[in-house]
Amino acid sequence: MSHPLAAPTFGIYLPQVAFSAQDYLDRALIIEELGYDALWLYDHLYSPGMPTKDSFEAMTLASFVLAQTSRLRVGHLVTAAGFRNAAVLAKIFATMDVLSGGRLEIGIGSGSIPDEHAQAGLPFGKASERSARLDETVQVLLALFSGEEVTFHGDQVRIDGLQTLPRPLQSPHPPIHIGGIGPRFTLPLVAKYADVWSIPTYGLATWREAKAELERFCEHQGRDPKEIRISHEAVLVTGRNDEELAAAKALADRRHPGEGWGVYEGGYVGTPNQIVEHIGAMQEEGVTDFIFFTPDRADPETLATFALEVLPQLR
Repeated sequence: MSHPLAAPTFGIYLPQVAFSAQDYLDRALIIEELGYDALWLYDHLYSPGMPTKDSFEAMTLASFVLAQTSRLRVGHLVTAAGFRNAAVLAKIFATMDVLSGGRLEIGIGSGSIPDEHAQAGLPFGKASERSARLDETVQVLLALFSGEEVTFHGDQVRIDGLQTLPRPLQSPHPPIHIGGIGPRFTLPLVAKYADVWSIPTYGLATWREAKAELERFCEHQGRDPKEIRISHEAVLVTGRNDEELAAAKALADRRHPGEGWGVYEGGYVGTPNQIVEHIGAMQEEGVTDFIFFTPDRADPETLATFALEVLPQLR
């Protein structure tokens, strides 16, 4: 099952490490001006492995960007469910969606870095515990987004007679992105709740097998898998000619080595025409959303090459 040639969306993932506020905003405005659909941030207390580098808090920065753009959609890959109380998170998301005119995307996950949770005194736990927390958090978000009074007593999340008003502007709620390819914990949650299945870089080599698993979970839930859009998060390596492409590959090999980054497994490597061909092939296989980060941290020239030479052939 797939979304045959569904209208694609294109976003840029730009982790907010070692940017000044103005530099990050300038980059966001360029991304909007060039016609990309969305900008994606991370949700970490500091950039993994780089605790001494500046890194803005995720919700505050997203609000800052949304307030100073007019069309760009903004989300996180992904919000860590253990960072914030679920009811407070629902209030944050609903407020951001209303104040931005309905431009919020909700990426949510179970958290990925044990150290930052431990250092901040936040819950982490085993994979099963994190999955349960994520499950309950998404249930609470969806319930509170209705605007109705909600009581929920879970193993890890509890609310009593709470309403969240105003409701999000988007109806029935902002799109929910759940990322990962794990068949034990992640894919069942995608089948239950996700509007978008976000396939991270480490899953690009095996995403087709995971897609078949997801379809089985959807069948178990009584859900049509065509209701779920499929997103690739991938490293984009491109250049207008062989010389530029060679330089981009060399930079990618230095900054994103190994299968976890999925540079070559993802296949988004080539000249603009080669990238167009690959995206078209992925659309034929059901991929609808493309979220790219580049080895040069979204250099404006790279952004412009893709926007001017690739996007017009795909829209």
